Amino acid sequence: MPKPAVESVDHQGMPALRLRSGDGSSVLVTAYGAHVLSWRTADGRERLFLSDRAVFKPGTAIRGGIPVIFPQFGPHGPLPRHGFARVLDWVPAEGRAGDDHATNTWTLRDGPQTRAIWPHAFLAELTVSVSAGQLDVELSIENTGDDAFDFTGALHTYLQVHEVEHATIQGLAQRSYVDQTAGGAKRRQDADGLVVDAEVDRIYGDAPPQLTIVEPRNRTIVRTLGWPDVVVWNPWEAQTARITDMAPDGFRHMLCVEPAVATRPQTVRPGEIWVGRQTLVVANGPSR
Repeated sequence: MPKPAVESVDHQGMPALRLRSGDGSSVLVTAYGAHVLSWRTADGRERLFLSDRAVFKPGTAIRGGIPVIFPQFGPHGPLPRHGFARVLDWVPAEGRAGDDHATNTWTLRDGPQTRAIWPHAFLAELTVSVSAGQLDVELSIENTGDDAFDFTGALHTYLQVHEVEHATIQGLAQRSYVDQTAGGAKRRQDADGLVVDAEVDRIYGDAPPQLTIVEPRNRTIVRTLGWPDVVVWNPWEAQTARITDMAPDGFRHMLCVEPAVATRPQTVRPGEIWVGRQTLVVANGPSR
């Protein structure tokens, strides 16, 4: 059995780290955006969707994986869509490996480029850890300035599914959501299971701490801590046709289930640290 390891690699011309756990599971993260591009479990299966048309160049967001959205979610504010964290270079720490896991942290601080459009002092840290059948991603935001600031954000997680119409998201029964495909209409989900068979773009407030994505031969458990909301997104056929960095059938193999701060901004006062964590756990086999 291989030892846990942290390895520096080049991916599409971008510096990256590959973390490998003791069972052979691995995760690939670029310094650009602290972007998780890949998570492979020990069986060799890729668990995250990365578009085969993704663009890897400075100033362009990478389509797929787990982009870090900060300090603005979506177009709802004065900043560029989804903020700036996903299109800036983060600084990796020295990787570390335990008996059964590998972990690393990336940091992003304010600078002239960020202060020109968002005049706040901050320290963002993304910590990624891979172990047998599990991926942990934690984002912390520290206010290093003298004035409070508000932010919205997310871990824009693209899960890989065999066929999106055969996947069911369980755990959202009786939850209210904002339907962004219907102009922000407020609705309520009655059924426990959500099957995506058309364009979906929903923000669920007061999200449950655990959801399960059930496929015929696979289950993925999504646990969150500190994130108040969850976003479910799939662009479906018509919207995908407008996305230049995704193949026409790409929507069939992806399902975004994103822990988020979206319905209400999060206030961080001077010296405070906000923390949000996401844990993905693979439970192979049919649902019981």
